[in-house]
Amino acid sequence: QVQLVESGGGLVQAGGSLRLSCAASGRTFSSYAMGWFRQAPGKEREFVATISRSGFSTSYADSVKGRFTISRDNAKNTVYLQMNSLKPEDTAVYYCAAGGNPYSSGRLYDYWGQGTQVTVSS
Repeated sequence: QVQLVESGGGLVQAGGSLRLSCAASGRTFSSYAMGWFRQAPGKEREFVATISRSGFSTSYADSVKGRFTISRDNAKNTVYLQMNSLKPEDTAVYYCAAGGNPYSSGRLYDYWGQGTQVTVSS
């Protein structure tokens, strides 16, 4: 069992930056690939970024490439999402998830955090 808690969301102007954190419980954090997903009101949940267990491999949705960076610190049981050059269309609730592989499909993850709201104003 893994418990995930996101933090770092808030209100920011377009072009600004935010850094999201996802803190995990337990001693097996390094055994899981991690992903970030987001869901805007009235929209389906969508893939944002993933990172392998070691942190060596990352992947990103086309919409965030060059702007967002996913990273992890296994010693701190934490995964991060650095978001730069934010756009209004980035507005959503952001969730972190843990799974056996860095899938881009949210349905393949085993554990989810409660989400943190990111609002980008124009």
